[in-house]
Amino acid sequence: MTTSTQTRVRAPAQVYLLAAVIFCLGTSEFMIAGILEPISADLHVGIPQAGLLITGFAVGMIGGAPAMALLTLKLPRRATMIISIVAFSALHIVAALSPTYAILMVTRVLSAIACGGFWAVAAVHTTRIAPAEVHGRALASLVGGLTVANLVGVPLGTWVGTQYGWRATFWAVAIVTALAAALIVLTVRNTNDRNPTGEHSESNQHLPTLLKAEISAFKGPRIWLALTTTALFQASVFAAFSYFSPLLTQVAGISNDLVPGVLAAFGIGAFIGVVVGGRFADRNIFGNIIGSLAALALSLFALWLVADTGWAAIVMIVLVGASGFSIAGALNARVFQIAAQAPTLAASVNTSAFNVGNAIGPALGAAVIALGWGFRAPVVVAIGLSLASLVVVAVAIRVERAWSARNCATMPEQSSGAVV
Repeated sequence: MTTSTQTRVRAPAQVYLLAAVIFCLGTSEFMIAGILEPISADLHVGIPQAGLLITGFAVGMIGGAPAMALLTLKLPRRATMIISIVAFSALHIVAALSPTYAILMVTRVLSAIACGGFWAVAAVHTTRIAPAEVHGRALASLVGGLTVANLVGVPLGTWVGTQYGWRATFWAVAIVTALAAALIVLTVRNTNDRNPTGEHSESNQHLPTLLKAEISAFKGPRIWLALTTTALFQASVFAAFSYFSPLLTQVAGISNDLVPGVLAAFGIGAFIGVVVGGRFADRNIFGNIIGSLAALALSLFALWLVADTGWAAIVMIVLVGASGFSIAGALNARVFQIAAQAPTLAASVNTSAFNVGNAIGPALGAAVIALGWGFRAPVVVAIGLSLASLVVVAVAIRVERAWSARNCATMPEQSSGAVV
């Protein structure tokens, strides 16, 4: 009876609403990659400089996510999510009206801070409302919002940007995000009063106590190895993804009109990766992480080899999406597993780690392009970053085994609950 009950455990429907909101945020974060050329032409900047708008958004997320997490610890999560989304929508209106590159960059950074605030709280809210058995799957569903953004939002945004100008893409995101805020107002309820075990949660604690508990979770190497893995993996994906558009048009010889379709194919691969990876994450976190990183490195290498052949490049881009996004649920679940007593700050810092990668990857890609090494070069950078991430995971596994052995020796009654 217990087994059959567990097989029917599912993530709550509210998780999918949060994923829909993240779809809006993800469309904004990733859409720049599809409209680099219109932005470059309109604002009179080079493609590498336009690509730094992706880095600017990532920089805002790096500092904004933990800062927003700490500033809103005593604020109800529902209020934090609503405020973040409304601010995000308003900033996109300003972006659509931006007369210069500098103003557009500022709106990207501020939008990222709002995005980081929502991400961190949404992840914690998900772990509060989802059964423990499906935490990996539920967190993967949030990331699924990003994959659908790649599947639908980014190609549609690219099409809108090429047909009606890049500013129309920002207007569209502002409108859809405002509608998402209305849905949050109508459907989401606070979970701050009590946690699932019935103990008083953070809303009933003093702020200094909350801060001490949150910060103390970051002692020791386990959490930092997990965050480093996240950052290197994400840098690998974005070093390549940020320049798929010029890679396709200027190396593979694909028409500009077909780029949205290829990005949609990337999104299909990413969606498949999230679904499959989320299920594996609940069974074996490290197995999921290692398998995903190895597959990512191999698919990137294959892309580098066939980049000048249109159909083959498209196939490899789909495989990059599948392998890259298959790791997302495991990376999030791993951080929550290590820092269970600091869920809000852990979620925000892991969001920052993702965006350290989002900042480093496009910047390194822009650097090798600026050196004159061509639009294939970012793929080589991506391969190196994925291999570096595998090395960090190998170290993390050794540290985890040592930690588990110590835990078994000192607290044998708790060791059976450890997940390795």
